Amino acid sequence: MSTTDWLGFIGVFLILLAYILNILDIITNKNLYFILLNFVGASLACLASILLNYLPFIILEGVWALVSLISFIKYFKQHQ
Repeated sequence: MSTTDWLGFIGVFLILLAYILNILDIITNKNLYFILLNFVGASLACLASILLNYLPFIILEGVWALVSLISFIKYFKQHQ
């Protein structure tokens, strides 16, 4: 398995982990761990998509990472 595959698998795993933990009421979508899992996961998946040169997922994961980054910024503004 290539480095690109590993980046994609880890990224998708982190996004799914955040979703599963949220569905099981272990963390909420306002929780810092949820935000970070989504941001790091989407960023890794986006990087893998860039390396694969697959534009639909570059857009999907790039937007996902951007929205997560905005949530991260909002989180710290609210918790100062």
